[in-house]
Amino acid sequence: MSGTTDLPDAVGQRVLDAVVAVTSDLDLDQVLRRIVRAAMDLTGARYGALGVLDASGRERLAQFIPLGLSDDEVAAIDHWPHGEGLLGELIDHPEPIRVHEIADDVRSAGFPEGHPPMHTFLGVPVRVRETVFGNLYLTDKTGRTAFTAQDEAAVVALAAAAGVAIENARLYGRAKQVGVLEDRDRIARDLHDVVIQRLFASAMSLMSVQPLVADPAARSRIEETVADLDETIRQIRSTIFALHTAADPDAPSIEDRLRAQAAAATTVLGFAPDVEVEVASEGTGAGVTDGGPHMPAEIADQLVVVLGEALTNVARHAGASAVAVHLGVTAHEARLAVTDDGVGIREGGRRSGLRNMGARASALGGGCTVVAVPGGGTRLEWWAPLG
Repeated sequence: MSGTTDLPDAVGQRVLDAVVAVTSDLDLDQVLRRIVRAAMDLTGARYGALGVLDASGRERLAQFIPLGLSDDEVAAIDHWPHGEGLLGELIDHPEPIRVHEIADDVRSAGFPEGHPPMHTFLGVPVRVRETVFGNLYLTDKTGRTAFTAQDEAAVVALAAAAGVAIENARLYGRAKQVGVLEDRDRIARDLHDVVIQRLFASAMSLMSVQPLVADPAARSRIEETVADLDETIRQIRSTIFALHTAADPDAPSIEDRLRAQAAAATTVLGFAPDVEVEVASEGTGAGVTDGGPHMPAEIADQLVVVLGEALTNVARHAGASAVAVHLGVTAHEARLAVTDDGVGIREGGRRSGLRNMGARASALGGGCTVVAVPGGGTRLEWWAPLG
């Protein structure tokens, strides 16, 4: 029951107004909600939702954005749809679908427990640059009447504009996130290269004049001041790590921290990196807890910082569509590998980020290498000894 039709002038104007409303925001979450609301307003649907496809392939739907349900109705639903039945049909065959009675359609898979009953259905794919981003689902047209070919044509037109709005919001989000990461890196570099060095130099100067001071009280005061400077340096270093990472302070494991760092880079990259942590069973040097491998805080902090720098480099220079992150932990070593499928290492490109990562490894007695991957892409390995 799919098809399109020419839109009357009045409906065309409503579609245009809806497009303007959708494209007036650059926050992706708000854009998605506005798309659903606009589609409901255009068709008179009581309920609407947008299912965002899972680009990783692990699930059918990565996100489900429903509108029209009350708080009590939302609370009563056992789980959101997973992309089966009519929703799955639209995922497998991304063409508009119109159904007069959901329960009577052979493709229907029913509703999750606690879901309110719904009857009429209109589904339309939303494409971004010829790739299906997700699907618009509309149910229960006003008056229990079926959705019309005109409704379908209006939502198809809206979906076309929605794809542009989604892409604009994505680009804006990536640019904004890159700016945030660059600001964090700049502040962290300034703190380390300027503030810490000056504090350290001041502490050394005080220590050098201490033997020349005869008054015991003054010597004691110098010692206290140097101790305060050391504590300040330690706190600034902790702040530097915090600027580089988006880790949950309550999460004790390095695996959780790496996954949080990868998730933080998802907006910049345009996709979610694949993260794997592998712990060898030999020995006890690395240590394993219920939350994953346990290692010295300094090495864990550096691993998170290095992953952030590596993912930022991929986002800015690689043009990649996938990144695999692997941390291997043995009794003797922690080794991080970040592999992308991008354009590879450009000749004459800036290497300051790579030098920073190498310096971090060297300070811990480890190393850092970057090599081209056969067939395209880059593999960075960073390691530090444990024990």
